[in-house]
Amino acid sequence: MKLRFITLLFCLLLNVFAFAQENSKADNYFFEYAYNDAIKQYNVEKSKKPLTNQQYLNLADSYLKTREYDKASEIYATIYEKDTTLSSAYISKLLVAFSKTENDKDKVKYYLSEAKDRLPKELLENSDFNAEILAKNKDMEFEAYIFNCSINSAQADFSPAFYNDQVIFTSGRPKDEKEIYKPSGEAYLDIYSGKIQLDGDITVPKVFSKIPSSNFHKATPFYISQLDDFVYMLSNADGEDLLFDKNGKNTLAIGAVNNKGKFRYLLRDLSTSFYYPFYQSESNKLYFAADFEHGYGGTDIYYVYTNNGQIMSAPINLGPRINTPGNEIAPYIYEGHLYFSSDIFYGLGGMDIYTSSIQLDDSFSIPVNLGNGINSEKDDFGFIIRNNSRDGGLIGYFSSNREKGKGNDDIYGFKLDQKPGLKTLSVKGEVVNAKSNKGVENFNMSLYDKNGNVLRKTKTDKEGKYQFEIPFTNSYAVKATKEGFGSYKQSFVVSKDQSEQVQLLNIQLSSVDDLIEQKEGKNVLKMRKLYFDKKSSNINESIATELDKVATTVLSFPNMKLKIESHTTSKGSDTYNVALSQNRAEAIKSYLMSKGVSSVNFSEVIGYGETQLLNQCKNGVYCLEFLHNQNERSIISVVNFNDLKN
Repeated sequence: MKLRFITLLFCLLLNVFAFAQENSKADNYFFEYAYNDAIKQYNVEKSKKPLTNQQYLNLADSYLKTREYDKASEIYATIYEKDTTLSSAYISKLLVAFSKTENDKDKVKYYLSEAKDRLPKELLENSDFNAEILAKNKDMEFEAYIFNCSINSAQADFSPAFYNDQVIFTSGRPKDEKEIYKPSGEAYLDIYSGKIQLDGDITVPKVFSKIPSSNFHKATPFYISQLDDFVYMLSNADGEDLLFDKNGKNTLAIGAVNNKGKFRYLLRDLSTSFYYPFYQSESNKLYFAADFEHGYGGTDIYYVYTNNGQIMSAPINLGPRINTPGNEIAPYIYEGHLYFSSDIFYGLGGMDIYTSSIQLDDSFSIPVNLGNGINSEKDDFGFIIRNNSRDGGLIGYFSSNREKGKGNDDIYGFKLDQKPGLKTLSVKGEVVNAKSNKGVENFNMSLYDKNGNVLRKTKTDKEGKYQFEIPFTNSYAVKATKEGFGSYKQSFVVSKDQSEQVQLLNIQLSSVDDLIEQKEGKNVLKMRKLYFDKKSSNINESIATELDKVATTVLSFPNMKLKIESHTTSKGSDTYNVALSQNRAEAIKSYLMSKGVSSVNFSEVIGYGETQLLNQCKNGVYCLEFLHNQNERSIISVVNFNDLKN
């Protein structure tokens, strides 16, 4: 079966190797992406002498690319068992192979567990989340009208991009002046255009004349309307000659051409391939895919800052939430969502399209598979979308080599009413110290469903930040706890109207140390002095204000044990003063209970009358009024302070 061209170009970076290498013949086939020939030759060579570990991995890669998953998984597993340093990229390929093997799906769980210490935690979280959401939505399909576009040929057609009322795209269809690119058996890639019709179809394909001609590859174009520039991928060449690095490797660069036809290179390195440029005008960022040596996998997505199209920074990796040990390509941003494609093992096919929301701090939510319909068992990539001014909805295009297409890869169109994506819920925020207003690390965060079942657990990071992501639910609760701090628990109900919900929840909690002060040899809750009206035990407005704060504190420390005590001056009879102070202590307790404090939080409620004076103002002693007032007080002490700290 003829190898799909997309496998050549995007999953293996389209790096052309010179033939004058000191490799085996099988290695040469492998580096030329002639995988069927490489398989045959590796099997011939191993009958004569053992292959090296790397050659076995090359053979496994060849089986993987030709979809012989049983054979690929067997080799990967054998190498894994004897090579404890096997990279996460090869572990990812192992997982891909087993995920595509009908009778070995459980092996994915086994190797995920076995290799969890070798894989990024974000990858494991992404895997669990997508498995969960796809399982919950397994019978749902992409709710859109999807159609095969008229511009498709028998060759590879992919990488659509909007250009006013046209779509520009990449094609391997033959041209008289273009040589044949040997690994694909098709012409060197070129850029074409087609007209968007009223029904969304694309017709009348023709070579796009605004991008300079080349004898080699031109592909993955993007039109920057704000600058009236075109950016695109092209082969590294000097006129009629391809350029090679010291290892004989020819790579892909990103160039730009302005409205006057002037060309310039933007990203170029003879040992690194760059492609799939996307320009975001709001941030002046140029996004692209590249195979830098120290990335997270085969191909990662990066961006650089620009000034009117001129690059102003080093490439910045989008990080392990987006990039994986697999290959990520084709970034596209629409209304705060990043769309891209990945061949990571937890997808539905070879390459799947994912979406991730861009957060206020420029971080990303967990990428979510767009699900059945737009994704298939084959390769799906190059997703673009925009408002459809003709009917008020959305229109977009993507590429796929799914069954019943016209060629190796075809461009498909779609129409829909709202942004695509399976429904998710993101709850995020930070926990801060109420006194310092600084984030607190290692708070235990739990997310519950409406029945009280735990959905997710995590801890706050060094800045006090946390984030939960789950398949959409309209009812949930959040709990935050940490020794020595108050706790928080609150339930929420959210609307089902949007396809994705992001709930911001910042929590302010106090340390028990910040709430306590020493008074009269006791650990006492900090509060302003409580001034009862003369001869009264009624809770007045000023006392209520302070007790409201106390109630909030106790509710956040549900295990807190309180002793309420009240004292009077020596004025009046001893009996009257004891009764008055007891009534005041009981009134404090009653008010706190009316605010939700439980009776179990009180260890003792007592009125001491004038028996514990702070000065010499006892019966028969003349004192100034301010000295008498020192003795009239009510305090609330925490009897289990040390337990709350530990």
